[in-house]
Amino acid sequence: MPNRPGGDPPVIVVGAGPAGSATAAYLARAGVSTLLLEKSSFPRVKACGDGLTPRAVRELIHLGVPFNEEDGWLRNRGLRVFGGGHELELPWPKLASFPDFGLTLPREEFDHRLASHAQAAGAILMENTAVVGPVFDERTGRIAGVRAKTPGGEEVFRAPVIVSADGVSGRLAGAVGRWTNQKRPHGVAVRARVRLPKPPAHSHHTEWMESHLELWDGPREAGKLMPGYGWVFPEAHGIVNIGVGSVASTAKAPGTNYRQLLTKWMDSLAPRWGFTAEDIIDAPRSAALPMCFSRQPLYARGLMLVGDAAGMVSPFDGEGIAYALQSGRYAASAIAAALAWPAGPGREAALRVYPDRVKRVLGGYFSLGRVFVKLIEHPAVMRVCTRYGLPRPQLMRLVMKLLSDLYEPRGGDWMDRTIATLARLAPAA
Repeated sequence: MPNRPGGDPPVIVVGAGPAGSATAAYLARAGVSTLLLEKSSFPRVKACGDGLTPRAVRELIHLGVPFNEEDGWLRNRGLRVFGGGHELELPWPKLASFPDFGLTLPREEFDHRLASHAQAAGAILMENTAVVGPVFDERTGRIAGVRAKTPGGEEVFRAPVIVSADGVSGRLAGAVGRWTNQKRPHGVAVRARVRLPKPPAHSHHTEWMESHLELWDGPREAGKLMPGYGWVFPEAHGIVNIGVGSVASTAKAPGTNYRQLLTKWMDSLAPRWGFTAEDIIDAPRSAALPMCFSRQPLYARGLMLVGDAAGMVSPFDGEGIAYALQSGRYAASAIAAALAWPAGPGREAALRVYPDRVKRVLGGYFSLGRVFVKLIEHPAVMRVCTRYGLPRPQLMRLVMKLLSDLYEPRGGDWMDRTIATLARLAPAA
């Protein structure tokens, strides 16, 4: 474990997932001494689909993280969508603002590389350091630090700015009274990894991330249609990430056992992909997906929320990593500018730039997502959409741009302008 920097750092980031590591890396690059606290040690396993859309790839480019094939990254061309008896291949759109490819990499490797990237930039990473609560300034009521359990015992770390990047649990945010808004959309996802007995070459199988809008526990129409959606994301070395999930307009607990659902659905996929139960190398793991800024305010009284801790998962496609990285970029920019001010009103005004910017950029889009979720909660609506929408490629290209948040914010074609206009007109989330 590296030594703590001399004196208290100006910023403490709690959690070294994508949001926390991105925040720390950007701050370190800006010359801001940053302490990054991680409750476990790397590499550690996370339940995740392991797929990165072009929006997430763009954030890796901003961050300066390499993604070479020889290091285990696998590129893909787009989505292969199944539903309503149809199959459609949708390449990622070619846009000026985004790359035209996605990536996959196991999440434990991804998080480890991001944390190492933050370290290389100059952030101080402390692993096996579990934050157990906030420390307040009794005079001002601001959060002024955190208490944490370390291998050497409990310690107190102090800083004028604290970043909560501790994921969906948001324990630090909850400890200061920022509870999850139960009326915002929430999702559930379960995934497993399989090593294919006969790994496909870079081929038709590996070039596409599969999205299944219907889940059958056997041959289509002959089996039972199950609730939710599914994915199959090929990774390097003949491994595929297979998962199922659902989304609801509120945080009400679903009645479905998604681990059982995943097992049934994997049985139906096995003949096509050529695997058996013995080929499962990582047993099913589940995760909650907090959406649409489900925990707010994003900044107040010395504590800033980024990524899943703020509920920044897209209700359209369950994408969380892109927004975690993006929020880290915005948070670091605001913090670095704020620390140029002495403590007081000027610094606070600079820190409040962060929530204003995030909501301006993402708020309208997330509000559209809340409407989308309310519609697809009705099985009849989803069934009509898959049956009659998938055979229309141009319509599906528009839908893909909307669902994956891949459109030109200014200019572009009529699809880009339509989505951008809707996002601008929608109230901020």
